[in-house]
Amino acid sequence: MESLKNPDWLRIGVGASLLTGSLLLLTGNRKAGLLVTVAGTALAMLEHKEVVAEWWEALPQHLEKAQTMLEQTQHTIDDLTQKRDKIFSMFGK
Repeated sequence: MESLKNPDWLRIGVGASLLTGSLLLLTGNRKAGLLVTVAGTALAMLEHKEVVAEWWEALPQHLEKAQTMLEQTQHTIDDLTQKRDKIFSMFGK
C-alpha cells in the first residue's frame, strides 16, 4: 500500500517517455521520437549510475573484441575470395 501512496515518479517518467518516443517513432515522427526516447534513456541512466559506470568501463574491451572479430572475418573473406578466383581460373571462367 505504501507504493500506491508514494509513486516512483522517476520510473513513471522513464516509462512514459520511452513509450511516447516509441509511439512517435512508429507514427513516423522520427526526430521527435528520437528526442523523447533519448530523454527517457537519460532519465533511466540517472537512476542507475553505477550500472552505467560499469558498462562504460567495460566498453573498450568489448570494442576491441568486436574489432578483432571483424578483422578475422575480413581475413576469412579475403582468403575465400582468393580461393574462389583460383578455382575459377583453373576452369577458365
